[in-house]
Amino acid sequence: MASKELILKNAVIITMDGSFNVYQDGAIVVQGSDIIAVGPREVIEKDHRDATVYDCGGKTLMPGLVNVHTHVPMNLLRGLEDDSRLDVWLLGYMMPVEREFVTPEFCRLGTKLACAELIRGGVTTFSDMYYYEDDVAEAAAESGLRAVCSESILKFPTPDADTYEDALAYTHDFLSKWQGHPRITAGVAPHAPYTCTVDILEACRDLALEFDAPLHIHIAETRQEAEQFRKDYGMPEVLWLKNLGLFEAKTLAAHCVHVDESEIINLQSVGAGVLHNPSSNLKLASGFAPIYDMRAKGVKVGIGTDGVASNNDLDMFEEMRLASFISKAVTNNPTALPAKETLLMGTQLGAEALHMGDIIGSLEAGKRADLILLDTHTIHNWPHFHRDSSTVYARILYATKASDVTDVMVDGEWIMRDREILTIDVDPLMKEAGIVAHEIDSFLVKREGSVLSKLLAIEGAEREESYEVQLKVRIDDPKPVIDFLGSGELDIVRTAHYLEYDAYFSFEEPEEARLRYREDEFVNADGEVFNVRYRLTLTGPAAEKEYPNSVLLSRSRFIAPATHSRRFYLEYFKPKSQVEVSKDRLRWLVKYQGLEFFINIDRMLQPEMDGRFLEIKSRTWSLKDAENKARLINDLMETLGVKDAEPVRQDYWSLAAS
Repeated sequence: MASKELILKNAVIITMDGSFNVYQDGAIVVQGSDIIAVGPREVIEKDHRDATVYDCGGKTLMPGLVNVHTHVPMNLLRGLEDDSRLDVWLLGYMMPVEREFVTPEFCRLGTKLACAELIRGGVTTFSDMYYYEDDVAEAAAESGLRAVCSESILKFPTPDADTYEDALAYTHDFLSKWQGHPRITAGVAPHAPYTCTVDILEACRDLALEFDAPLHIHIAETRQEAEQFRKDYGMPEVLWLKNLGLFEAKTLAAHCVHVDESEIINLQSVGAGVLHNPSSNLKLASGFAPIYDMRAKGVKVGIGTDGVASNNDLDMFEEMRLASFISKAVTNNPTALPAKETLLMGTQLGAEALHMGDIIGSLEAGKRADLILLDTHTIHNWPHFHRDSSTVYARILYATKASDVTDVMVDGEWIMRDREILTIDVDPLMKEAGIVAHEIDSFLVKREGSVLSKLLAIEGAEREESYEVQLKVRIDDPKPVIDFLGSGELDIVRTAHYLEYDAYFSFEEPEEARLRYREDEFVNADGEVFNVRYRLTLTGPAAEKEYPNSVLLSRSRFIAPATHSRRFYLEYFKPKSQVEVSKDRLRWLVKYQGLEFFINIDRMLQPEMDGRFLEIKSRTWSLKDAENKARLINDLMETLGVKDAEPVRQDYWSLAAS
């Protein structure tokens, strides 16, 4: 038996259909989950006399907004770390906190809070990318919203997967479970090309094709990312992904800030949806996506808020307004991205970007009944002009606020009436969120007080041998030592030539005295650099114990690959001071009385110093072994013929600082 028809009448209806029909005194007929008619009120009432009638009271009725890119569980991380660069924000704070706190329960709680915010702001469909997306989907389904939920897959461990193979297996089951759901569409989300391998991207593509599921991915969000791609692969990022076959799937391409004309043409030709996030891109200073050019070339562009950790809200009215203003400013053209087209991006074009334009995005017969009512009779939206038909779009885009949304319907069911959300009890959720925030605060306060904790949070640090024994002396002429080392008198394990560029970061706490950022350039016999290595070394106090002849015993704590820029570490660790040192280093690893020692001959380049420094050092886990090596270093100095050389008790950083 067919469900009873419902007429919503006495409304200004903005359809956003192909003809941009607007009915000043309109009505719409809903039956079950579908719209079956839209038009002038008198025509609708005449043709549907037996329907239940709902009087909209002169409000504006329009399609529900489509938020094309979110990370809704991150509603629990709103305001966690603001005014930082994207890499520091993401790698230094978001990911470490996520590894510690993100669970299925965390994702359900964050999603429910986000859904309440989305409903209040007139969003009826959102597209998400996060972890534990099965739980995100469950919470979204309970809220009554329509959602595209895509499971994140990365090359390194995530909160819900120890390996990317685990993530792929989870995603396969997730896609299977949600097939055919009336409001939830399950998708696959390889996070970004720089956080995935080729194998992961290809596996995600194949999985999306197998289930005819959307593939949600970040592309060209930062200039650094785009430039690195050209450097590594000799081509733009979009072209590289196209050659990989990624766009064979129904691709949702988030950000696309730094794409050129050829990439825009490629995005259009493969039918990818571009997910534009103006607030997030502004706040993280990622840049201005060329949306005007994309639209001129027919790219399907939708608008998203991104997660609230980088926005900091889910307000699509604000997002649409910013999208229009930015485009006007960037092109120096006030006619660029006018209100009608921008509102289209927030509704029908957004639906098309999600590859859902056949069922949502506009108010027309045959589509799902996803709609909202707006009270535009407010002081900030008054008076209304009618001489130009486009003013109705300008009224929505430039003056209407999220708080003006009064009613929301999804799939023919009311989920908010008269500003009361019917599917979510918000107050207890806010209380739970406050408890989570307190726990995260405590975690970060403890971590921020320890340089080691901050290092372990972002890099794969390994503990070095507990003790480093070293002796440094000044020598005027290194040739006699070099000749001796080449004579065969000592057992030489290997030799190397480096140019070393160090930045020493100092902190308040004495037990964590210095963090060294080092760039090693490996130099061949012809004096050419053939390899570069970046490392971090966290060391304790310089001199824990001193032996005769100024042999120093210090504690070398942790070493890690430096996978980010020096600028990143400055902004992340926030040192009290820094000292720069660079040197030309000749190194030998030798065996002396059966034990290994490093011999370095260093020429200081910055600050420039006369002569050379000769260092002998060794590392060990044993204090007893360290004391034995301290004695042997003196013997080795005598063997090298520099026993009477001037000892230097300072490390290079303190020499440079003084």
